[in-house]
Amino acid sequence: MNIHRYIQNKGLMAVWLLLCTVATTPHLYAQEPEQGDEIDLLLDELFFNDQQFLDDILNSLDKYDFLYTNVSLNSHTYFTGRESAVDQFNIVPQISYYSSSGFNMSISGILYESFVPQWDYTNVSGGYYNTIGKKKHVTFNTGYTRYFYTNGWDTFTNSLDLTLGLRNKKRNLGTKLTASYLFGTDQAFQLVSRTYVSATLTKQKNFVLRFRPQLNFVIAQQTIALEQLNTQGNEPTTEFIYDDIFDLLNTQLNIPLALATKSWDLELGYNINFPSPVASEPSLKTTGFFNFSVGYLIDLNTKK
Repeated sequence: MNIHRYIQNKGLMAVWLLLCTVATTPHLYAQEPEQGDEIDLLLDELFFNDQQFLDDILNSLDKYDFLYTNVSLNSHTYFTGRESAVDQFNIVPQISYYSSSGFNMSISGILYESFVPQWDYTNVSGGYYNTIGKKKHVTFNTGYTRYFYTNGWDTFTNSLDLTLGLRNKKRNLGTKLTASYLFGTDQAFQLVSRTYVSATLTKQKNFVLRFRPQLNFVIAQQTIALEQLNTQGNEPTTEFIYDDIFDLLNTQLNIPLALATKSWDLELGYNINFPSPVASEPSLKTTGFFNFSVGYLIDLNTKK
């Protein structure tokens, strides 16, 4: 007789290596093989730059050449909206370069409160940004990212990304879709969509205060393991059959207030996750966290 049950691999291999346990829904993973991707971790933390602030700059200037430094604090750590076994905050520093030629590059990383080692990885990325058409309502960005993990994890060390965006004439309403191919010793695909609205609450000579809510959807490849318990013979044996799915993992609503001056950018927001169960995963609770970020822009344009 064969007894089957499905186990979902949530792709937290790095967390498992660090803590000798799985960080999400432990009852699903106890003593199960963790050979899948780390896509949940990547989705939440590889695209953490203050994109709307950068969009404001890119949209308003024809010629630019600047550095943008940013530090973000997230009050809790979730993996595609799912609760972790460790309640902790995380800090994300970043420095980016943007040129009106379209070239951009960025160096960033993430520091966890409780994981060991606390500094999880560093990523270096480069890309090309531009618009399509005379009205510049359509934007695109192509990029490559290289990840350097502190613990030497090598399942996903590279990412190729393509982002297409569509915005209205006033550039205060838009949507973007990013497709990514992650590869290393394994490979995976992901889609991230972001729809945003930017409303100016007050605009003074030295600053502007904006309300910039956005709705994000994360669709990604997941590895599902089928555990087969074979009771034929003298001793039961366990076999695992792996299958890949491509499904919606999380929906996130971000509700931020952003204060921007000529050089500084401050944002305080609240994020609500609506994680979507896949395969045999049980019902998941809605999660939420606060985020606070401070950014500073350095104008490198020598023309006055």
